[in-house]
Amino acid sequence: MNTPKQIPKWRIVAASVCGTSHIRNQQLCQDAHHWQILANNVLVIAAADGAGSATLGKVGAMIAVETATEYISHSDISHQTFAEDAFLRDLLTDAMLAAKKAVEEEADLCQHQPHDLATTLIIAIATPQIVAVAQIGDGLAVAKDSTGNLIALTIPDSGEYINETTFLTSPDALNTAQFRILRQEIVNISVLTDGLQMLALNMLVGEPHKPFFFPLFDFVANAQDKTIAKEQLVKFLCSERITQRTDDDLTLVIAALSKS
Repeated sequence: MNTPKQIPKWRIVAASVCGTSHIRNQQLCQDAHHWQILANNVLVIAAADGAGSATLGKVGAMIAVETATEYISHSDISHQTFAEDAFLRDLLTDAMLAAKKAVEEEADLCQHQPHDLATTLIIAIATPQIVAVAQIGDGLAVAKDSTGNLIALTIPDSGEYINETTFLTSPDALNTAQFRILRQEIVNISVLTDGLQMLALNMLVGEPHKPFFFPLFDFVANAQDKTIAKEQLVKFLCSERITQRTDDDLTLVIAALSKS
């Protein structure tokens, strides 16, 4: 008797937590993330890091991730969209433009300048066969393929000087955006903001750190209870192992294909 073949589905665990320096200064977490699973097992992830120097950086980050994700979810995504790199790049570009416009409109409503809502933005669209990423500013997107290779889809944009980066509200934001389209069997994706990039990436060679990602990917693939899994991820991000090495806000989105 033939049994139906189980199609792997995305399983996601994600969290944004306040960095210890922000806690000491009684500041809000400036990071934000948002994700959706669309029809045909299409995963959309967005993560953003509001500028610490921006008075409404948190607002900018929240608007950016929600607008970008919603824009893609309401777009007419078809087989043709994934068939051509140009279509995917255009979709990501339009999502970033929509996020930029939404942030600028919010600044106008609040009687602020756009730079007061300055934020980075990473957007990823994925199926089990392809992942496409766009990034403005620092942070990192990583994928693991079906053979166990760990691939840096983007690298942090740290600007010309230390602690400098490009923001979505910058005039040249779209001109500096990174794009990457990877066409191969994918089993894991992770998106993270710059608070974690020194732990997750070998900055000298631009390679993701396997001891950081592999246990997290296994954790998500085997997570049965979403609520408990998120609590465990928050506990990990707030642990001494992490906070001894970074005092910045932290966002980590981890996706795994699972047959269960």
